[in-house]
Amino acid sequence: QVQLQESGGGSVQFGGSLRLSCAASGDTGSVYCTGWFRQSPGIKREGVAVRDTDGTTQYADSVKGRFTISRDDANGTLYLQMNNLQPEDTAVYYCGADRRYYFCRGGLWSRAESDYRGQGTQVTVSS
Repeated sequence: QVQLQESGGGSVQFGGSLRLSCAASGDTGSVYCTGWFRQSPGIKREGVAVRDTDGTTQYADSVKGRFTISRDDANGTLYLQMNNLQPEDTAVYYCGADRRYYFCRGGLWSRAESDYRGQGTQVTVSS
């Protein structure tokens, strides 16, 4: 089992920035892919950004150039730096982790649930 805990959400104005953090614990050695996902009421869950164990990153088209996913190898914390936030970025953001090697590399992250996910943190962007 892997436990994930997000932090760093909040309310910002259009064009502002936030940084989300995800602390992982448990059997993290079994994980191939970690990332960020989001969901708004009435909207299908969306994969935002993922990072493979070799450091390869992928982003949803809607956030490319604005969001950056990174990981602190010293403590295993996953981050999502979000810049130039827009009202359509408003959602609950979840940290996810998956044990399937093809979850990141095969693009499954964009359309499937990860094995593990945290409780989520709310991000609200006002216009």
